Amino acid sequence: MMETMKEAELCFPQLLNQSCMKPEPPHFNTVLIYIVLSFIALVTAALNLMVIISISHFRQLHTPTNLLLLSLAVSDFLVGLLVLPVDILLTETCWILGDIMCVLYYLIPMITTSASVGNMVLISVDRYIAICDPLHYPTKVTQKTVKICVFLCWTCSGFYSLMLLYDNLKQPDRYSSCKGECVVNISGTIDLVVTFFCPITIIIVLYKRVFIVALSQARAMKLHIAAVSHKGSKTVKVKKSELKAATTLGVLIVAFLMCYSPYYCVSLTGHNLLIGSTTEAIMVFIMYFNSSLNPVIYALFYPWFRKALRLIVTFQILHPHSRQVSIL
Repeated sequence: MMETMKEAELCFPQLLNQSCMKPEPPHFNTVLIYIVLSFIALVTAALNLMVIISISHFRQLHTPTNLLLLSLAVSDFLVGLLVLPVDILLTETCWILGDIMCVLYYLIPMITTSASVGNMVLISVDRYIAICDPLHYPTKVTQKTVKICVFLCWTCSGFYSLMLLYDNLKQPDRYSSCKGECVVNISGTIDLVVTFFCPITIIIVLYKRVFIVALSQARAMKLHIAAVSHKGSKTVKVKKSELKAATTLGVLIVAFLMCYSPYYCVSLTGHNLLIGSTTEAIMVFIMYFNSSLNPVIYALFYPWFRKALRLIVTFQILHPHSRQVSIL
C-alpha cells in the first residue's frame, strides 16, 4: 500500500530511482498569485496586440520610430501569449515533454528577451539621430533601413539564444537532477555582458547625449519663441514633438532598466543562472512585467494610441478606408 502511494507521488512511477516527486497541490495564497499572474499575462497579450493592430493598420503610423515600437510590441505580445502562461504552468507541474523539448522551450523566452533588448538599443539610436542630427534623419532613418535593422535584431537574437543553449542541446539532461524536471543552465557572465552591460552602456551613452541636446534646444526655443515667424513656428512645433517623443521613449527605457536589472544583478555575484529555480522565476516575472508596462506607457503618453484603441474596440477599423483615418 505504501509502495503504491509512493509511486503515485512520482512524476514517472515506472522510473522509481530516476523520477522527480510530483509538486504538492498549491495553497490558497499560491493559487491567488497564479490567478493574478494569469490576469497579467492576458492583459499583456491583449494590450500589445492593440499596439500591433494600431501601427499595422493605420497608414499615418507607418513611421520608422513606430516600426521599432511594433517590433517591441511583438516581443511583448509573445511574452504574454506564450512565455508567461507556460512559466505559470511549469511552476506546479511535472515536465512530461522530454529533455530536448525543455531546452527548445527556453529558446522562446530567450529570443523574446534578446529581441526586446535589441529593440531598445535601436529606439535609442533612432532618438539620438532624430535629436542630435535632425537634418539628416529623414535620409539616414528610412522605413527600409529600420525594417532591415529589425530583421537583423530578431535573427541575431535567435542565433545568440541557440549559442547560449548549445551545451544544453548537446546534453539536454545534464542539469536535471531527476526525470520530470525542466532545468537548463547558461553562462551568466556571457549573458550579462552581451544582453545587459553592452546594450545598457549604449542606451545610457546615447540618451545622455539626447537629453543634453534636448535641454539646450528647449532653452533656445524659450528664448526665441516670441521672435519666430510663421515658418519658424512650424519648426518649433516639429522640435517640440521630437522632444516629447524623446521624453516618452526615455520613460520606456527607464522602465526597461528597472525591470531587467534584478535578473542580471545575480550574475554580478559570479554564479551561473540556474534556469528553473524559484529565485530565478521571481526575477524573470519582474523582467516579463516590463512587457505589460510598455503599452501602458504608450496609453499615457501617446494620444494616437488612445485614439486607435477607441477605433479598434468599437470595430470602426472594419469600415472601408479606415486605414486612411487621421490618427495623429
